[in-house]
Amino acid sequence: MDKRIQIIVVVVAVVFSVLVLTSPNDPIPLPKPTTNSENEFVTIIAENLDKPRSIAVSGDRIFVTEKDGLIRVIVNNTLLDSPLATFRTVNAFDGGLLGITLHPDFSNNHLLYVFLTYQEDGNLWNKILRITESNNKLQDAQTIFDKIPGSSFTNGGFLKFGPDGKLYVGTGAVYDASHLPQNLDSLSGKILRLNDDGTIPEDNPFSDSPVYSLGHRNPQGMTWDNDGNLYVAEVGPEKNDEINLILAGKNYGWPEVQCSGDTKFEDAIICYDPSIEPGGILFYSGDKLDFEFPFILSSMNTANLYQVDFAEGLSSQKSILSGIGRVRDVVEGPDGSLYVITSNTDGKGFPDRTDDKLIRILK
Repeated sequence: MDKRIQIIVVVVAVVFSVLVLTSPNDPIPLPKPTTNSENEFVTIIAENLDKPRSIAVSGDRIFVTEKDGLIRVIVNNTLLDSPLATFRTVNAFDGGLLGITLHPDFSNNHLLYVFLTYQEDGNLWNKILRITESNNKLQDAQTIFDKIPGSSFTNGGFLKFGPDGKLYVGTGAVYDASHLPQNLDSLSGKILRLNDDGTIPEDNPFSDSPVYSLGHRNPQGMTWDNDGNLYVAEVGPEKNDEINLILAGKNYGWPEVQCSGDTKFEDAIICYDPSIEPGGILFYSGDKLDFEFPFILSSMNTANLYQVDFAEGLSSQKSILSGIGRVRDVVEGPDGSLYVITSNTDGKGFPDRTDDKLIRILK
């Protein structure tokens, strides 16, 4: 039997004891992952990515942010030598160039959006940039939203366009003792809802405010189901990671409450104790892959890509992909395949000489 660690596609129940052995500060010391060349349905598209954070896909192009400031481009399964753009970032453990998303009309207007941590007068901030690209090169970059409080460890930073055409952004709590997530006048610990130019939609739940929901700690992924319901994955302090169903104007409790237990706040629909350190999540809408449950959840701490029925909770959770180390983000390709990035070079993993990787799941 080949002694290399194989990428394994499985549809068996998750052994929950794996979760018990892990915490965000003590990840499983997995052996160095390699690919199984005989597995034609799980393929490595790109290697040697440096601290990748987020993926966006359009046609035959894949865009990946690297924390230290680069937007990398993969075209027809080939990683281009030159990045689309390079931004100056700060040396913060969980800050830098984080989320990326494409405008719903990207094929015509070529607009990308990224979330960037920067430093000014000794303070950390985050901003949203709108980028115009042409032939995989930057043509223009504008700051469309600024002065989101920054931090070394909890910036949030995930952003996506919703089915309503608005830009949704998850922001972090800055530090765990901060009560800014409960303050409507602060942008910290919120889900923001913006127009595509960074202005505030008139139908937001709070007048003249970008805030869509409040009381969040560290949002790391978001997705919408077929009914337009918004779900957000959040990393807890050392336990109590949450999956939340986000409702306009509602308060999700941080730091007053974790997961559930106070009627003043919305309860999480899933609470992970101990932590799995969730990353990107996805409601799978394609027909190429035969999943029992539609929600796909990446986990850094347990080094797995899961399928899960949010209505059934942990009892429904099953592993799709393991053996590749920390899994940071997952997106659906236009043909229904899945694209996944690992997060082994982020300072908490065990990288091999080819990490980090972009992987495609075909079947």
